[in-house]
Amino acid sequence: MRNAHLITDPIERLARKRAGAKLGWYTHAGVYLLVNLLLVALSASSGRHWAVFPAVGWGIGLAIHGAVVFVLAGGTTLHERMVQAERDRIARQGTHS
Repeated sequence: MRNAHLITDPIERLARKRAGAKLGWYTHAGVYLLVNLLLVALSASSGRHWAVFPAVGWGIGLAIHGAVVFVLAGGTTLHERMVQAERDRIARQGTHS
């Protein structure tokens, strides 16, 4: 396996970055499920239903993480879109200063 820092092809680097972000979300979701199943078991064994609170709170964070990875990142990152917008603006103005 090649070191990610040595990859010079921008497409390969972007593909690896996006795959890593998705893998990070899958890991986050897996840990969420395991921890919340344990919390549900603990709260059920005590006859209470407090486990819903951490599940909802963490679920909001997981949903935001998923939105960033799968929806907002889409084809490009915000930074890449802003850089491209600046390139387009400079090209329209015909100046490089």
